[in-house]
Amino acid sequence: MKHRKVHLVLGSGGARGLAHIGVIEVLEEQGFEIASVVGCSMGAVVGGLYAAGFNQVYKEWMLTLTRSMVFNLLDFTFTRQGFIKGEKVFNYLREVTGPQEIENLKVPFTAVATDMLRNEEVNYTSGDLYKALRASIAIPGVFTPVLENGQFLVDGGVLNPLPLNLVHKKENELVVAVNLNGPATEEKPIQKVNKNPEAVSALWKWLHLTGQDTENSSDDISPLSDYSLRELLLLAYQMTQDRLTYLMLQVHPPDVLVEIPVNSCSIFEFYKAKSQIELGRETCQKALAATLLKEA
Repeated sequence: MKHRKVHLVLGSGGARGLAHIGVIEVLEEQGFEIASVVGCSMGAVVGGLYAAGFNQVYKEWMLTLTRSMVFNLLDFTFTRQGFIKGEKVFNYLREVTGPQEIENLKVPFTAVATDMLRNEEVNYTSGDLYKALRASIAIPGVFTPVLENGQFLVDGGVLNPLPLNLVHKKENELVVAVNLNGPATEEKPIQKVNKNPEAVSALWKWLHLTGQDTENSSDDISPLSDYSLRELLLLAYQMTQDRLTYLMLQVHPPDVLVEIPVNSCSIFEFYKAKSQIELGRETCQKALAATLLKEA
């Protein structure tokens, strides 16, 4: 399989997307040529920076982040449509890399967003890279949407969390897909809400899903009793992504599927870069070995 061209599809999943960095490293180490990258949400961020030639720079920065540094990178705002603007991170990256136009990147790249007004995908194949990435990561209700050219743009994962339909491979080429919402590594009971969380502020509690606004007075406590409204909304969003990913895999099965466990880390735990990158490496190596065995 070495030295074959690969079309890489990188899915959405917040901080779990740091595993994409490890996947890319393994593919390059094993001699594959990445011919194109399609990314959604965090997959768009990692894929876009790789296509621009800044994968190593981005990795080194991610490895320096601590919990408090992640918090400081979040530019909070209080609107009806979201509470994080998301501009601070992309402004920093733009300063590091300089302006980047998608059509001029080293590797063909597509970022996927969703237009809520028209209920359709928006696929960025040209224009300002960072505008495309900002639209692609805009989780509804968390990041403020991007309003541009009469469009109301949010996270591409709303409609297409693993955009395999955008890949067109030729004979003897491979499609490698990375699903960040893979099966959990083990069954874990739903954790009770921590009444004394170690958090730097009330907003940090919100981000880490530790807030509890109501009390359950019923003796018949369900497994979801400790979930707040915020937690339930994000859980419902994740469940929708799971189903859409499953359907996409049925219709457009990739040659190699790398599945990152959904419980490997939460959406905002970017300070876990080291373990997530290593998880991406290990999972990719196993997936490639399994494909090689089938081809033998």
